[in-house]
Parts: sequence; C-alpha cells; structure tokens
Amino acid sequence: KTATMGSGTPVVVQGTAVASPYDHTTQQQAPSRSAPSDPEGEGVGEKQETRCRDPIFAILLYGNVAAIAIVAAVYGTEAFTETVNDAASGYNYTGYIYATFILGAVSIVLTGITLPIMMCIPELLIKASLIMMLVLSGIMMVVMFLNGSIFGGIIGAIFFLIFCCYAKAVWSRIPFASVNLLTACTAIKKNAGVIFVAFGFVMLAFAWTLLWSVSLMGVWEKVVVSETQETAGGQVQYTQNSVNYGYLFLLFLSYFFTHQVIQNTTHVTVAGTVGAWWFSPDEATSCCSPGMMGSMIRALTTSFGSICFGSLLVAIVQALKALAQAARNNDNGILICIAECILGCIESILQYFNKWAFVYVGLYGYSYLEAGKNVFSLFKNRGWEAIIADDLVSNVFFFLSLCVGGICAAIGYAFNATSPEGWFDNSPNPSTISATCATLGFVAGLVLSSILFSTIASAVNTVIVCFAEGPAEFEANHPELSTKMRETWLEFFPDCGA
Repeated sequence: KTATMGSGTPVVVQGTAVASPYDHTTQQQAPSRSAPSDPEGEGVGEKQETRCRDPIFAILLYGNVAAIAIVAAVYGTEAFTETVNDAASGYNYTGYIYATFILGAVSIVLTGITLPIMMCIPELLIKASLIMMLVLSGIMMVVMFLNGSIFGGIIGAIFFLIFCCYAKAVWSRIPFASVNLLTACTAIKKNAGVIFVAFGFVMLAFAWTLLWSVSLMGVWEKVVVSETQETAGGQVQYTQNSVNYGYLFLLFLSYFFTHQVIQNTTHVTVAGTVGAWWFSPDEATSCCSPGMMGSMIRALTTSFGSICFGSLLVAIVQALKALAQAARNNDNGILICIAECILGCIESILQYFNKWAFVYVGLYGYSYLEAGKNVFSLFKNRGWEAIIADDLVSNVFFFLSLCVGGICAAIGYAFNATSPEGWFDNSPNPSTISATCATLGFVAGLVLSSILFSTIASAVNTVIVCFAEGPAEFEANHPELSTKMRETWLEFFPDCGA
C-alpha cells in the first residue's frame, strides 16, 4: 500500500498507507477511516476549523485572575509592604541577589549543553538513568538496615526488587525510547523559540504566585480567625485559630487553576510546534518559525478554553488535596490521610489524561473532551498502551536536572563572607553564606533545567502520537529519523506495524 503526500508522490511505509491528518490535500489510497469524532473510529486526528473551543472555561480563568488582582490591590498592598519591611530588618541581601543571578546564568548554560549531549548519546543516557534509579533504591535499602530500621529496610528491599523487575521488562524497549528522545530533541533544536516561550511562561507563573501571595496576605484575617480568651484580670489565657475552609478552598483553587493553565499552555504550544515540524517542516525550521508562532497564538486564543477546561479539573483536585493537608492537625487524622491518598490518585490520573489530550489540542485544535476521546481511541486500537507506560525518558530528565543542580550548588558553595568583596556585608547569618548560596544554586539549577526538559518531554509525547498517526509524512520529511524509529519499533514489536 502507499500513502500519497500533498505533492502527489506516493510513499511506502512498512506496507501501511496513512494519510496526513494535518494536510487536507493528502489523498489516502487505503479504505477510508471513520471520522475522528466517531467513538468507534480509529482515533486518527483531523485539523479542525478555526473557532474558539470551550470558551466558558476561558472566561472563568479571566474572572479568576481579575478577582485576585482586585483583592491584591484593595486589601493586599499594605499587608505586603508591612511584611517586606518586617522581613528586611536592616539586613543587606545584595550578595544573595547577585549570587542567584550568576548561578541562574550558569544553570542556563549547563542546561543548554545537555541538549546536544542528549542528541549524541540518548540510549546511553536512558540506560544510565535506569541504572542510577536501581542504585539509589539499593542505597536507600542499605541505609535503612544500617540505621536499625528493619521495617524500612524491608520496604526498601521490596522497592528495589520492583525496580529490578521494571528495568528488566523495559530494557529491550530502550532503543525505541532513545530514538523518540532524539527526534524530540531535533524538533526542539530546529524550533528553539519554544524554549524562550517556556521561560516566558515560567516568569508569568512566578508573577502569578507573587500576585496570589499578596492577595492572600490581604484576606488572611478572613481565612484564619483568631479568638482570644482572657481571664478576669485581663490577662491573655490562650488564642484559638479557626480556619475558614470555604475561603481557603477558593484561594487554593484560584492558585492551582491559573498555574495549571500556564503549564499546559506551554505543553500545547510545544505539541503544535512539533506537529508543524513533523507534517510541514518548511514552516518549522527556525528559532521563531511560523509554525511555532502559529502554535503559540492558537494556544492563547482558539484552544485556550480547552486548556482551561482540563486545567480546572486538575486544579479542583489539587485544591481539595491542599485543603486536606491544611486540616491534618484535626482529630480525624486517619480519614484525612485516606482522603489525601485518594485525591492524589485522582490527580495523577487526570494529569496523565491531560498529558495526551493536550497533544491533540495542540496538533489539531480539538476541544478538550474530543481530544481525550481521540487520543485514547488511537492508542487502544493500535495497541500502544505499553509504549505510554514506558516512561523511560522522564528518568533522563530527572537525573540531568539533579546533575545541573548539583554543579550549581558546588559553585554556589564557593561564595563566602569575603568573596566577592562587599557583597555579603551586613548579611544575615554570615556563617551560613556558603550553605545558603549552595541551596540557591541547587534550586536555580533544578528549576531552570526543568523548564527545558519539560519542553522536550512535551515533544516526546507529541512524537509518539505523530508516529502513530503519520509515519508516511515522517518518512517523507525526515527519512533518517524515520528509518531509525521504524527499525527499533519493528525489532521489538514485530506484530504491530508502524
């Protein structure tokens, strides 16, 4: 069988004909599939008409941000100023600010170096990260036994055995995962502008956290009501704090809702950019390519409501979980612990669902529910559930983030009270300057490296979906990468044609 590209040139891909879901000029020679919206169809996506999806949820997000901004302006400004003045206490924090900027710049450079490294030795990195996971679990088990904690050692041994079984089960799939990583890194390198977009959204998330914190300071007396009891002589006997859980839930929901939207907008932007690189590479081969800019515009306009929809579902669960954690000091400790566990499981399921649904939102412009139905229909009908479960690439990102954070911490530890001269004069706790700068370096390295790795993780998810949907286009536009991916896929999964 053959698949015909937009140019009319037939392309043979392992005997399977696949039409381009991105380009409606593509003609398919194989029997036609059901429409993507049909739940009994094969889950192949189609570019949707340009219109706003799930707009009511975008309106809820705008209302949420406006409400927090009003509360911060009316009630929070004075409380924030008082808090900053109290915290300053005459100390000089200039040295810590300079150190943070320097360590942040170092972490960005180190993170940039990891991209070509991942492209050169992706398979070695995946194997090394898997082995490191085994080593860390083994060390945890040994430490528990050496400290005399028999129960903790047994639990550690169980996890160590589980990790050993996991490593053995997925080891044969590392070559395919490594090609996925290589393909994703190539797409990101060709469209490096998405990295700057991700950093921009992180700055926006920081600004939102600051705004939300200011509003929280302004209404804190409404959230936590203090009741002071006095004796007959006028002396204070005790003070009891009563939490208004209704206000607290709304505040948590507001924070998590906006934070999830910012995070998922980045994910959708990356998915659309990788889709453009996959199906129309001429539009996605530069830093600020038309494909990248168009993807970001769609994420902020027509697809923004769908992003808000999925984000709100996760935010509700996160707010309930945070509320349960805030109520831990109450008498119903066991019930609260059970509730936290259940909410944590629901949160993980929703985030897992969103990870793949938002790929379809970014690729085709589906509404949130249509995207979810299509992506799970796709994996169900093509037998890709095992590939989704093999989340091997995330181990690489985790350990590379730790490496970048560790190097930045070591550099930060070199700062002390006399170096550089004058930076740390009149700073609080001069004896802990090195330790504080090391902590700042580790946090800066961990956070800033995670931004780049989150874009590559989104690209990896998109590559998996695109390879299931458009192997013909991949073969035509990126033949070298396509050959590697098909060979590794068919070597370990010969019964599932690519």
